[in-house]
Amino acid sequence: MALFKDEEDVYAVLGTFFRNASRDETMGPAIQKSGLIIQFEYSDPASILTIDATEAADGAYFAVIEGRTEKKPDVHMTMKADIANQFWLGKLNLLAALSRRQMVAKGPIPKIVKLLPAIQPAYKMYQEYLQKIGRSELLGY
Repeated sequence: MALFKDEEDVYAVLGTFFRNASRDETMGPAIQKSGLIIQFEYSDPASILTIDATEAADGAYFAVIEGRTEKKPDVHMTMKADIANQFWLGKLNLLAALSRRQMVAKGPIPKIVKLLPAIQPAYKMYQEYLQKIGRSELLGY
């Protein structure tokens, strides 16, 4: 059974986390500097989150778009929402997940790999965020 109830649950948890991360001074500048548009298309439940490092507003280093968008992503990643949860918990290696086809990426993968050091703080932040919002069931996956 999927950990996320529906599309809105994905947006409430992951979308809000991405928006919080967009203001983080340790990660935000590196993501913004990449200039990438990265789209995450999730299944189980179906949902789409897009990180747009070409746009920033309201003190954010990048924009977060929930749902379909006309923006053409540089990198398009597909995976189950539960796999995304594991990744942000720091329990899933990106390259291993790609090789096992738990994640499928289209676009310049080396550019995504270059961002991995910049997003290291996100793993701890995500765990703390889940505890703060009372979603401890997502921590044990």
